[in-house]
Amino acid sequence: MEAHFRMNGSSLKIFTGNSNPVLAKAICQSIGAPLGQATVTAFPDGETFVKIDENIRGADVFIIQSSCSPANHHIMELFIMIDAARRASAQRITAVLPFYGYARQDRKDQPRVPITAKLVANLLVAAGATRVLTMDLHAQQIQGFFDIPVDHLYASPVFFDYLKNHKKLEKLIIISPDVGGMKMAAAYADMLGAPLGYVAKRRVSSTHVEAVNLVGEVEGMDVLMIDDMTETAGTLTAAAKLLKERGAATVRAAVTHGVLNEHGFARLKNGPLDELITTDTTPIDTRGLPITVLSVAPLLGQAISRIHGNESVTGLFQIKGF
Repeated sequence: MEAHFRMNGSSLKIFTGNSNPVLAKAICQSIGAPLGQATVTAFPDGETFVKIDENIRGADVFIIQSSCSPANHHIMELFIMIDAARRASAQRITAVLPFYGYARQDRKDQPRVPITAKLVANLLVAAGATRVLTMDLHAQQIQGFFDIPVDHLYASPVFFDYLKNHKKLEKLIIISPDVGGMKMAAAYADMLGAPLGYVAKRRVSSTHVEAVNLVGEVEGMDVLMIDDMTETAGTLTAAAKLLKERGAATVRAAVTHGVLNEHGFARLKNGPLDELITTDTTPIDTRGLPITVLSVAPLLGQAISRIHGNESVTGLFQIKGF
């Protein structure tokens, strides 16, 4: 198996921390590669300890780690695993972040605040990463925070496949739950041949959002809201409530990163959203709620195979069947 995955004499090695081992195993299974053996534990005081339990000298190493909750702990695991791989003489180290945490802190929008997305980028490079593979960044300009190659994938092919094969939404309209997501929503609307609209919102606090206005005609329509991530589900449920009040027949949301907390689960349980469609970039327990989890493992697996073989990943952006 190892002989099949070689690039200029460099063997493919895939490792994972503790953030999302299920996804890492699914990625390896999708491309027929073994998951590397590594010890990633913590000392009693919380310090992370890493030991790579196999020879990786001269190897092409991929470390899969989402920065989901607890975000700081999982990011430190990733930094330390990268440093361990660098000191073990890996030829190339690709940090695979299905979910790139701190991406919302991508600019100075208030006095005396940091740009933490840039800080994380600097720390990844300082730790020894020579390449980054990630998916649906909250802000695409984050790619420019790196001075190393960044492969940025989109979950849209996975969502399109699900909608095509499992949902017959004849009166479909695409809605962005906020003005900032209009570009992403417009891409979905163009591909699906559906009209486009958006909800204007007002953020009251970090956990409370009010939907104040709607642009678009939704009466009798099947609404699909598009967003990159949800944590408290405040934006989605507030928008869904307004859409239902304006006569929408059904309201669904397709969100790449479902980093739901207790506020989010409570709102989904009591709110008007008919279905939340998300992916396994972060672990998610559906808790019997109308949450559909799609796997991005085959997509990430293909990307890893192509990067390892020095092939283009452009073909992974193509949508088939539309």
